[in-house]
Amino acid sequence: MADIVDTAINAGSFSTLVTAVKAAGLVDTLKGTGPFTVFAPTDEAFAKLAKGTVDALLQDIPKLKKILTYHVVSGKVMAADVVKLKSAKTVEGEDVKIDASKGVKINNATVTTPDVAADNGVIHIIDTVLIPA
Repeated sequence: MADIVDTAINAGSFSTLVTAVKAAGLVDTLKGTGPFTVFAPTDEAFAKLAKGTVDALLQDIPKLKKILTYHVVSGKVMAADVVKLKSAKTVEGEDVKIDASKGVKINNATVTTPDVAADNGVIHIIDTVLIPA
């Protein structure tokens, strides 16, 4: 099985996320032993951001790292466990809100595909980029 980074690359719908992870210097971390739970926004999710936002973030590495680590939770949290939670502490330090009343929402993002397995964790695909407060 592939690690989180290679799983995202192989999926083909995360080129913006992978570019951002590379720019932020987080590749080695996300290829590490983990385990990690990553709420991964698709290219379409990044496209919903205001025009120029992604380019601006790629120039502001501290802010980019803050946003990317806000999508990561330590440990391997499968969908069956996520639905029992009300929040989760991110690697960035802040909590994300979890609402499993109608599908699963992480803050304002909907989990479109849960439990994409990687050898060092799990990816839950989301439709919106999470922005920390």
